[in-house]
Amino acid sequence: MSITSRPNILFICTDQQRYDALGCHGNPFICTPTLDRLAAEGVLFEQCYTQSPVCAPARASLVTGQYPHAHGLWANGVALPEHAQMFTRSLADAGYACGLVGKMHLAACFAGRTEPRHDDGFGFYRWAHDPSHASPENDYHRWLAEGYPSIYEQAVAGGKGRQGHQPVRFDTMPTETHYSHWVAERAIEFLRSARAPDQPFFLWLNFFDPHHPFVAPREYLDRYDPARLPPPVGGPSELPTKPPIYREASQQSYAGHARGFATYSAQEIQEIIAAYYAMISLIDDEVARVLATLDALDLDQDTLIIFTSDHGEMLGDHALLLKGPMMYEGAVRVPLILRWPGHLPAGVRRSELVEWIDLNLTVLEAAGLPALPRNQGQSLLPLARGDAEAPARGWALCEYRNSGHPYDPPVHTTMLREGRFKLIVHHGAPSTTRARTGELYDLAADPNELKNLWYEPEYAQVRVELQEKLLDVLVATEDRSQPREAYW
Repeated sequence: MSITSRPNILFICTDQQRYDALGCHGNPFICTPTLDRLAAEGVLFEQCYTQSPVCAPARASLVTGQYPHAHGLWANGVALPEHAQMFTRSLADAGYACGLVGKMHLAACFAGRTEPRHDDGFGFYRWAHDPSHASPENDYHRWLAEGYPSIYEQAVAGGKGRQGHQPVRFDTMPTETHYSHWVAERAIEFLRSARAPDQPFFLWLNFFDPHHPFVAPREYLDRYDPARLPPPVGGPSELPTKPPIYREASQQSYAGHARGFATYSAQEIQEIIAAYYAMISLIDDEVARVLATLDALDLDQDTLIIFTSDHGEMLGDHALLLKGPMMYEGAVRVPLILRWPGHLPAGVRRSELVEWIDLNLTVLEAAGLPALPRNQGQSLLPLARGDAEAPARGWALCEYRNSGHPYDPPVHTTMLREGRFKLIVHHGAPSTTRARTGELYDLAADPNELKNLWYEPEYAQVRVELQEKLLDVLVATEDRSQPREAYW
């Protein structure tokens, strides 16, 4: 396959978006017509699991095609090891024009620190970790200062109102100055003028929303009435049957660095849900602008579009907010849509268990390139096409290792999903002084994960079998890519 015959690839990634926060996933309360149209024109994977419920380990799994315990970026604030290979480097070496807009998060960037770049292959690099990140390399701030200087100055001043202006912060921008709008603007710039017309491209759009804080432009907030949205699943009454860390997290999120569910009123939780939906609707509109540019440039038929998110959000379910050690569906199951006209069928839904690491080889195979040497994922193209010989893994693995603001004592959890059951091990000694405990759910009988079967005598055998299978999966996913040169 020649370079010019290779498809363009548009990779659209949101941050902290649950799988069910899309109309095409059966949610009648959210407005996402653009993303619903992508699903209608492509393949929707109904059960895609991220490799970690927090940003950096999950994103490292995407770019390397490895599980967190193999690639080594085990928590937010940990750098991707220097020896790690990124799939975007392979694309660039093969002649792709590679562009990134938005967040990367493969190294520490706390408190205004500029995230160091890996050997990533990006020729067009417009980085901004989040809207308010104070790094001098924040391209969103540069764009804002150039195009909207008074708004930028007001945000820098801490959102204090000035004559003629409403108070505004980096997280509460009007639509035309919002981070999500900036992502689309830079994407359109790349498509129209920052690439050679005869060169295939890989463009990675990293929207920061619907990550907290839960705010959106007023015109989007007005689309949703909090009182008309369904309340969260479950509640405080289930906490005594769940691992103790959830009671802690319900009171204080992020090991005490953010408000917990218990500190909000029921009305405030509904307002959070409405704002979360509003943030996604804004992204939907901005994606529509990018897709319209693809169409105008006659690129839509030659472009593989992937839409997904790095992990989910608890959104009040089970008396929890944000993310962390929890492995509920809302935290670890993410949206995934593939559209590639002429190559993938339209309007197809796949229920097989797939994982985020699979997107690494999916992109490389679409580009006609081999897998990375340490790749542990599977291409999703055969499954998307409905090939009879499409590989079926049959399980999904997710890992959390005391990431973000660390808990004391540390919290380590590992999830295995297989068939109708989901096992979550809350590890004990010697990994931590916390007591070993866990969760077991029958998702066929209890899709909302309300009844923890971990200690139920009639499910003891199921639990033992899944714990043994987890051990086998961990051995199977060790990094044994280093070649064996001889018997000894």
